[in-house]
Amino acid sequence: QSATRLVVVLPGRADGLPGLRDSGMADAIQSAWPDADVTYAGITIDYYQQGDAPQRLHAEVIAPARARGAYREVWLAGASLGGMGSLLYDAAYPQGVDGIVLLAPYVGDRPLLTEIDNAGGVARWNPGPQRAIDGETWQRELWRRIQVLSKDPQRASRVWLAYGDDDRLREAMPLLTPALRADQVFVRDGGHTWRVWAPATREILQAIDAR
Repeated sequence: QSATRLVVVLPGRADGLPGLRDSGMADAIQSAWPDADVTYAGITIDYYQQGDAPQRLHAEVIAPARARGAYREVWLAGASLGGMGSLLYDAAYPQGVDGIVLLAPYVGDRPLLTEIDNAGGVARWNPGPQRAIDGETWQRELWRRIQVLSKDPQRASRVWLAYGDDDRLREAMPLLTPALRADQVFVRDGGHTWRVWAPATREILQAIDAR
């Protein structure tokens, strides 16, 4: 059928486009949303290190898709590094997409996570003065965006999260989940793998339509 929605999938650190094609995400997405096109965006770690990943994603993928006028909704789904990229994109372009699916997102290193935890959580944490996002500042600016979600339920309702109960990044998730709606957090059996993320994405998309 004619596509009326677009889901843009961002890769994890170890994934190139071949890995995305083998991830099962297209089948998972289109089994839940038969009216969806799926675009795999090959935004690898080099783009993040250069500091222009959100800008490139917007200019080369999101904005052209919007300009075509074919889609009533555009969503991002990012795994691990791609989950981080989805949040950074949302920070740079708050109106860019209609919603985000975070799949075990990488949200920074232990020193900053410990700082946030010691502050009593992201809602009480003081991120300091806002700065441009670059290789030195991105973690703090990422969490500044998560803090915005924690204080704005309407914006938080656009963000869904899934991860495995044995995921290697799961220790950071309790700092993130208070910023989201509890019924939009899906914890499933398994580790840091598309075998967890693709079925969870299907469940999330089904839940979005059910709502």
